[in-house]
Amino acid sequence: MHRSHKSLALSVILASSLLFCSLISAPAQDRTIPARTIPTPTTVSPELQKAIAKPWTGSTAPLSLTADQWKALIKPGDESEAMQAAALEKQFHVTDEEQTIAGVHVYLVNPDTVAPENRNRLLVNVHGGGYVSFAGRACLTEAVVMAHYSKTQVLSIDYRMPPDHPFPAAVDDTVAVWKEVLKTHPAKNLALFGTSAGGGLTLATILRLKELHLPLPAAILAGTPWSDLTKTGDTYFTNEYIDNVLGSEDGQLDAASKLYAGSHDRKEPLLSPVYGDFSGFPPTILISGTRDLFLSDTVRVHQKLLKAGVEAQLLVFEAASHAEYLVVPDSPESADAFTEAARFLDLHLAR
Repeated sequence: MHRSHKSLALSVILASSLLFCSLISAPAQDRTIPARTIPTPTTVSPELQKAIAKPWTGSTAPLSLTADQWKALIKPGDESEAMQAAALEKQFHVTDEEQTIAGVHVYLVNPDTVAPENRNRLLVNVHGGGYVSFAGRACLTEAVVMAHYSKTQVLSIDYRMPPDHPFPAAVDDTVAVWKEVLKTHPAKNLALFGTSAGGGLTLATILRLKELHLPLPAAILAGTPWSDLTKTGDTYFTNEYIDNVLGSEDGQLDAASKLYAGSHDRKEPLLSPVYGDFSGFPPTILISGTRDLFLSDTVRVHQKLLKAGVEAQLLVFEAASHAEYLVVPDSPESADAFTEAARFLDLHLAR
């Protein structure tokens, strides 16, 4: 190589090295980006496109409510969700039976046909709703959809919630029901699952069962789990306002987490399970979307499970906001999510 060319090459290498060193040694800084328009993608189903096109209409204003005001705020959403669950039961030919197990209100959800290989199996569901919503029949939506796609009975736990019953009531109720279910079903025939707050509660319940040295389910599904109540993950910021289901952690979501936590530190593992010990966890399937505010919560859980040597599968759906595979149950993406989740559970549960 000509001497001048060698000098030029060395200069380029030196400049690149200096730039790289300056980048890795530079202090972390916030980044401001210009306002932008996010198009509705054509890479998803028409059903999901319709949902994506709707803007988020919530508020980021701080929320401070009395117990009665919380109940009034939650009531319309619960009524709407209960109607949605009833409609899905008719659509999917699913029925339910109200029961009480260990003093906890539950629903046993029955598909029109239980597959022969699933007759000795039971899927236990803890519903979402930010730990404050979807009490009573509103808790049934996910259980109904899962019963349909898995052809398995689902037990939906209508756990106690704030403002009357903050943490640890939800965990205590789930564990109490789990203890009773173990009397009639071996753990190898059981799965535990939930979405959003239900996903976080699923993870927290496993942590608590480990503490109590109780048998763990054969597998779990944690759909877009609210695994960190402290607004720590990257997508709390990168997907803010892009997620048109949750919109932002500020406002009602933040207030709900504080209401649920009560006097407890929100980083306690039974509140924010991403800070817990995942060793010994059952095989886990996680679901999220590229627009999900909780995508980081889901990814962080997946990484911790892998580091703990746990079999863990992560499904991330194109353009989906928070729990949109459940929010839009008529979409092909919803069918894909529940079909894959049911397949994963089938692989790990005994018959």
